[in-house]
Amino acid sequence: MNITNNDEIVGLSEKNLIDINKVRDSFPFFEKYKNLIYFDNAATSQRPKCVIDAMNEYDFFHNANPYRGIYDLSVDATERYENARKKVATFIGATKASEIIFTRNTTESINLLSHSLGEICINEGDEIIISIAEHHSNMLPWRTLAKRKNATIKYLECTDEGEFLLDDYKNLLSEKTKIIALTGMSNVFGRVTDIKKFATLAHEHGAYFVLDAAQSALHTINDVKANDIDFMCFSGHKMLGPMGIGVLYGREEILDRMPPFLYGGEMIEYVSREDVSFAELPNKFEAGTVNVSGVVGLAKAIEYIKDLGQEHIIEAEKNLSDYAFAEIMKVPHIQIIGGKKADEHRGIISFSIDDVHSHDVAAICASEGIAIRAGHHCAAPLHQHLGLNSSNRISLMFYNTREEVDRCMEVLARVRRLMGYND
Repeated sequence: MNITNNDEIVGLSEKNLIDINKVRDSFPFFEKYKNLIYFDNAATSQRPKCVIDAMNEYDFFHNANPYRGIYDLSVDATERYENARKKVATFIGATKASEIIFTRNTTESINLLSHSLGEICINEGDEIIISIAEHHSNMLPWRTLAKRKNATIKYLECTDEGEFLLDDYKNLLSEKTKIIALTGMSNVFGRVTDIKKFATLAHEHGAYFVLDAAQSALHTINDVKANDIDFMCFSGHKMLGPMGIGVLYGREEILDRMPPFLYGGEMIEYVSREDVSFAELPNKFEAGTVNVSGVVGLAKAIEYIKDLGQEHIIEAEKNLSDYAFAEIMKVPHIQIIGGKKADEHRGIISFSIDDVHSHDVAAICASEGIAIRAGHHCAAPLHQHLGLNSSNRISLMFYNTREEVDRCMEVLARVRRLMGYND
C-alpha cells in the first residue's frame, strides 16, 4: 500500500483485508459522532481526513485563479487542477485527460449533455431511451430535451426485482433511437446493471450511450473503454470526496462536435465585437472560475480509494451488505423492495414496514441515533411503477460495521410496537 502523506491512515491488514478500526480512525466524522449510525451513504458519503486536509491546504496556501496568471501561485493552481484531471481519467480508464470535464455534480453533467449533445443529435421525431428506475437527475433533463426538440421519450421498464431485461431493451431500439441514458446502479434497488451489453446494442443502432454512475462510481470497477461507454457522469460527494464537484467523461471526438453549455471566461479562444471562437477541450465546457479546492479534494479521495484498494472496498461492502440483508429478512413485517437475493443489493436495501409510514420509521430510527432515508429517493416514477408512495432505505459503506447493522435491526424490530401495534 502506498501512503501519499503521513495523515493518510487507511489501514490494510496483513491479509490485505480492510482493517475497519483503522479505516474509521481516518474519518473525523466518527471521532465526533461516536454514537451515530450513519446509513445514508447513497445520499452522500463521509470524507477521510486526508481529503479534508488536502482541501484545507489548498485554501490556506495555494489559492489562486488557475489559467489566468503567469505568476507562480496561479501556475501552481493550474498544475494542481490539471493533475487532478489526470487522476480522474486514470480512475475511470479514459484515454485522455482532456476527456474529463469538471462540473458541480452529476446533475449538472447530465444537464450539460442534454443541452449540448442534444443539439447535435436530436431532431423532431427522434427517440431517447431512459429507464423507469432513473434518478430524477437522469430523467428530467432528457424529458426537457425531448419536449424542446419534439422528440419522444421511451421508458425501459424493470422487473419488481429491479432488473432490466435485454429483450425489453431490444424492443425499444429503432433507427430513431439517438440517446440511451441508464443508471449503472439503482439508488433504490442497489442492483448493478451489466452496462456493456446495453452500450454495445446502443452502438449497433447508431445511438450514444450515457452512463449515470452517481451510485456506481465507487462501488464498481470503472473502465469506460472496456464497457464501450460514450459518456459517464458522477459526483465527488458519493465517493468520499467533497460536495460541489462532479465529472463528465465524454469521448473526445463527440465532445469536439458539441457546442458549449455555459458561456463566459476561460471557455473562449478569441472574442471580438462580432465573432467568437471557443477553447479546445476540456476548457470549452468549463466556463468561469473553477472549483479547484473541490477538484483537489476529489483527486485525494481517488488516491485514498486506490491506496485502500477499490477491490477491497467492494469486497468489504459485499460482505456487510450480505450480512445486513440476511438480518433484515429476519425482522417481522419487513417488505424488501427489489430482489430477494443479497447479491442483488450492492450496499443498498430499500424496504417498507407493514402499516407504518416511511417517515415514521425514519423518525424512530433518528431518535435512536440511526440515520436512514425515507421518501421516494428522487425516484418517484419508479415508486409509482412499483405501486409505492415511499420507502425506507439503508445504504452502507465500507466504513460501517456489523454491530451497527445489528443495532439498526433491533430498532426496526420495535417500530410497529412503538406505533401501537401488538406484535
